[in-house]
Amino acid sequence: MKTRNLLPVFFAILAAASLAQQISQQTTAVCPLAEGGEPDDRASARVLYWDPKLDQSAGQLAIDYGRPAWQKKYEDSATFDGMTKGKVWRMGSNFWTSLDTSLPLKISGKSVTPGYYFLGLARSADGTKWSLAFIDPAKVRAARGDAFEMERAKVEFEAPVTVETATSIVDKLTITFTYKKETPTKVSLNIAWGNFLAQAPVDVDVTLAK
Repeated sequence: MKTRNLLPVFFAILAAASLAQQISQQTTAVCPLAEGGEPDDRASARVLYWDPKLDQSAGQLAIDYGRPAWQKKYEDSATFDGMTKGKVWRMGSNFWTSLDTSLPLKISGKSVTPGYYFLGLARSADGTKWSLAFIDPAKVRAARGDAFEMERAKVEFEAPVTVETATSIVDKLTITFTYKKETPTKVSLNIAWGNFLAQAPVDVDVTLAK
């Protein structure tokens, strides 16, 4: 009799344990982990063009990016090759590196229409070629992708860059635009990180009032 009386209690305990497990699994599924919220170390490089006749902006382009620190181990060619060969580097840290341009561009001869792009830096599998990789932010947004998951992002098109090894070290990623005063629409895009240097010519199409 005592055993029979205990059976309902035993099954009730099993049912309660099963329900608790289901609730726990559901809670885990709907409560994602989170990180961030504090200010990131970010920088931007921008070129603004001014129309002197209209006394107003004639357009601009800007790159916004996070600034990862260079590490000594990256100077080892085997380590650096393992990080980059056949891959697309996020070219920054934390949130996406982005290009926002209101002007038509040609980067290494590749046409870039006005718009907003996420950027990466692609290297061929044999390591001989590097290129700026353009990614559609709308597609990334739809997939809820993060720059840390660069392999999930589809590269829409690429523009070649030239790469060389520097003799001095740049501690944090630094992206700049440089140009001569006499030819301000002939711009050089420069990417420096550690002893890594990349460069691409940028032709900017600016139309001024006549």
